[in-house]
Amino acid sequence: MFHAVGRRKSSVARVYLSPGTGKFIVNGREVEEYLKREALSMIVRQPFDVTNSLGKYDVKATVRGGGTAGQAGALRLGIARAIMMHDETQKKVLKVGGFLTRDPREKERKKYGQAGRRRKFQFSKR
Repeated sequence: MFHAVGRRKSSVARVYLSPGTGKFIVNGREVEEYLKREALSMIVRQPFDVTNSLGKYDVKATVRGGGTAGQAGALRLGIARAIMMHDETQKKVLKVGGFLTRDPREKERKKYGQAGRRRKFQFSKR
């Protein structure tokens, strides 16, 4: 069993990968049931498609924080890292596909004296 962590926005995914038949459990539910949108489950399966290993691994993952899109991105990174730990020869394929790069974009914090992160309060001469 191989363990890896993936992060995206404010989501953190812990992925446990083991050789198996292709079962995909996220937070105790099937991945399609958990993510609901077809595009998100496609994002999660991308590392398997690139490495031609769809159905060769069982995935058990726990995801916390953020929304569903961020959680899907975190799962994708965690799965790619776990595949790389299991089979070092897949590293180049995953790296070229951009699956081993952590997306650094985070929510910008609200600043004091302002209405939001960049928005200012309305100017008034009086």
